[in-house]
Parts: sequence; C-alpha cells; structure tokens
Amino acid sequence: MFCSSMIRAPKSLIYAKSSLPISYFVSRFMTSLVVCNRTDGFIHKNNTNSRSSRHLASFYNEEYEEEYNTIDYESSSTISYVDGVEMPITSKLRITTPRDDIPTGVWPVFRILDENGCLRTNRDEPDIRTFSELAAQEASHVPTDKHSAWLSNLRRGLLERHPEQQSFILDTDLFQPSPIGYTDVPAEYSRNTLLRCHRTIIRLREMDDILLNAQRQGRISFYLTCRGEEAMTIGSASALESSDVLLTQYREQGLFMWRGFTLEQFTNQCVGNDLDLGRGRQMPIHYGSRALNIHTVSSTLGTQIPQAVGVAYKMKLDSLSGKAKQASVSVVYFGDGAASTGDFHSACNFAATLKVPVIFFCRNNGYAISTPIREQYASDGIVCRGKGYGMAAIRVDGNDLFAVHEATKAARAYALKNMEPVLIEAISYRQAHHSTSDDSFSYREKEEVEDVQRKYDPLTRLNVFLLDRGCIEDEELSAITKVERSSVLAALKKAESRPGTKLETMFKDVFHEMPQSLKNQEKALLEHMKTYPDYYSKI
Repeated sequence: MFCSSMIRAPKSLIYAKSSLPISYFVSRFMTSLVVCNRTDGFIHKNNTNSRSSRHLASFYNEEYEEEYNTIDYESSSTISYVDGVEMPITSKLRITTPRDDIPTGVWPVFRILDENGCLRTNRDEPDIRTFSELAAQEASHVPTDKHSAWLSNLRRGLLERHPEQQSFILDTDLFQPSPIGYTDVPAEYSRNTLLRCHRTIIRLREMDDILLNAQRQGRISFYLTCRGEEAMTIGSASALESSDVLLTQYREQGLFMWRGFTLEQFTNQCVGNDLDLGRGRQMPIHYGSRALNIHTVSSTLGTQIPQAVGVAYKMKLDSLSGKAKQASVSVVYFGDGAASTGDFHSACNFAATLKVPVIFFCRNNGYAISTPIREQYASDGIVCRGKGYGMAAIRVDGNDLFAVHEATKAARAYALKNMEPVLIEAISYRQAHHSTSDDSFSYREKEEVEDVQRKYDPLTRLNVFLLDRGCIEDEELSAITKVERSSVLAALKKAESRPGTKLETMFKDVFHEMPQSLKNQEKALLEHMKTYPDYYSKI
C-alpha cells in the first residue's frame, strides 16, 4: 500500500524556507511511487526509471522537471555550485596518489547522495551481486540490539533499491552500530552515527542562527556561521578518531560540536564570561579545547596549516620510536582563500618531503570573503595542486555527508598506511555572509544564494534521505529542531548571566610558569589602576 506520510506538504519543515511549489511535492510523490513496508518500518521505492513513470510524473510537474531534477532518477553527471564552473561527478571513491597519472580534463567530484536524497546511480561498481545474495549476506548478521536491528533494516532497504551501491551500503560505518555510545543524543539512537550526524547538523544550524541574531542585537561582538557547509565538518569529524589532532580556521564549529564541545562552552566563549576556556582573550568563535585535541582558532589566515605539519611530524617520530599509544593523523581545515597564502605552499612542501600523516582539508565554498574563485586561480581548483607537491588528493562533494565521511575515512587510512599527506578539496557554497562584518550582497546576487539554498542545501538533502526511508517523520523533525533551538537559547541565557573574566586571569596561561617580565607588567597595571580608581571602577 502507499504510505500516505510520504506526500510532502509545503508546510514540511525541510522545505519551509525553500519556496518550492506544491507541484514539486506532488511530482515528488508520483515519481517516487513510495511503498511503505509495514514489517520493518522502512520505505522501499519501486523502479521509477521507466519512460512511462517519468512521463506520468511530468504530467504533474512539467514546469519544474528540469530545475529540481526529481523526475529522472538517472544521476546528474556534473556539479556546479558557483560561477557556472562545471565539474564531472564520479561515484567511485579513488584517492589519486603521486604515483598515478593525472586525471585528464577537470578533476572529478566524488559523490554518493544526490540532491534529491537518493543514492546516486553507480555504474562504476565492478561486482554487482543479486539482491537475494545481498539479502542472504545481510541475514547472516543477526542484530544483537535495537540499534543493530534499526540499521540492518536500513541496509536491507537500501540494498534492494540501490544494489549498485552495495560496497558503500555494506561497508560504511554510518550504517553500522557505533562501538561507543553518544551522550548528546536521546538514548534510542545513542549508538546510531547516522542519526547523530543529522541531529548535530540541526543543532549546529540552530546555534548559528541564534548567535548570529545575538550579534545583531549587540549581545556579542562578532559571529561567523557555517550555514550550507555543515556536511563538511560533521561528515569528516565522524570519520576521524578522537586521538586525531585537529587544527581549524574559523568555520569549523561542527568539529567541536561532534567531539563534545557543549552549547554552554560555545556560548561562554562568545560572551566571554568567567567560564570561557580562553579567559576572554579571544574574539567570539575562536574556540579551542586541549581535552578534545583541537587547537585554538587563530584569526591570522593560514597559520594553522604548517602547524599541522609539525603536529604530524611529531606523530611520525612517536610512531617510529614506539612512543605512540595509537596511530593518529593531524587534520587541518582551511578555505579556498587560505590556499593562496605562502603558509599553504610551505606546509604542502614540508608535508610531502617529510612524508607525514596529515590531511589537508580545503573547504572550497566559492568565495574568499568577497573574492570569487574565478579571480583566485586559473587552474582546476585546489585539488590539482596535490600532484604538483607530490601528494595524494581527492575532490569530494562537500554538501554530501556520506561522500565527505567516506573520503575522509579513506584519506586517513591512506595517510597512516603510507605515512604520507593527503589533500581533500570539498566543493560547497557559502550560503551566509562571510561574517557579521560582511554584506555579501554587495558582491553577489541574492538570487544566486537563494538558488543554491533551494537546490543544494546539505541539511535538506539529508532530511529527504531520512524522510523518504521512514527513518524519521516530519513531526519528529520539527520536534528535534524545537528542542535544539531551546537548548541553545537556554545556554546563551545562562552564559549571559555569569560574571565576566577576572582581571588576574589576564596574565595566566600565557606561559607554563609566569616569567618575571609578565610579573612586572601585572604589577605595573595594578599600580596604575590603583592610582586612577575612577577610571576602573567597573573592573
């Protein structure tokens, strides 16, 4: 029987800000021909690639067929997020090594999940087994708990619909129970990495929205969101180990959140109160956590890139000497603009010649503040530079959580096995202004941003995937968003109620032991304040 819940009304949360017409949702339902399997609770789709089904659907949505790419389930062959630059898409995960030939033409983009929420057609799969064989293999894994059973049902449904994606479906740890329990999500999916990824993206987006508004209200001095780029941080963070050391730029809040940085810690830092781990010395969004193996954000562009090479070099030495407790990598995140700095060049050259396990993760979101990519470089993006430095490289769809996760996992394995660096270029689009100090509509059209939000948003893509498979319902999605938004508001209110940082902390933690020069400065400051008490009455 048809599952009536699959008729997506325009009031659905995931489409609330996308201005999609009613005919789009009708067409989506007619095209998918979704059937609800009442025995396992998951949604399985009939084959809709036939000419007749596509013709039937086009009767309802002929006007929007081409724009939304929901009628023909043949996956698109190219991707273009900004400036009309088209890049070919591949379903085959391949890290190009220094020993491989350079890809001819434009470097391909690795993708698993299409914009319509479907696993893309993978014609590169060399060994496609029949569904009965796959089902038999899946049946051999007896679920041991509710988490295993839930994920087993998801895998079976996906294998039936997408046998050509069998390698991904069976091998990805996103569809396997997590060996550890997550404490920041409800108990019913505390070992479900996929649903934790989804919820973390929602939490991150709500936090960005609230703290951005807080800055506009004068409650914090500065903010910078990662809207539209969440899949890059959450997808990569979920593929790494907690022992891996991360060095970030300033749009990687998701890395902190995935590793356990709490909403209270985020808001304490942005407000600059007495619980701020940075003791109020940094401007907002400059987080850091030694406990989570994440270096503190630095405003200076690109400085973290050579530092990451140094971290990886230490890891290599510890590994060779037997001091390393666990094989780990360093991962450094930066934007396409930072790839134009001298630090990027130095870091890549050192990493390749020293042969260290570092992953260079470039978030190519189309703009270096106001400079579009067409004015930044004439080459094929950032990924092609890997070959020039003698390092492995891969380009991935940064709006595809699945692809980012798998590419990062593969890059980590390669770096450790070969003790060599890997360059990842994730293609995405910066939906927000660069920061609260920027007005992006002065250098790009508002329609350009709205078009990308409507077509390529990573959260919408993941929402559709989960909704269409019965993994989550509209009401539950709305409830999750409401809960996360309330949690952020509560954390901000609590942070604002606390006192500011104390003056005596100003000189602490600069050095392990305070040198005499700092002691002298502290003494001079206190004497100055004592001489002019009226000017410092509020401190």
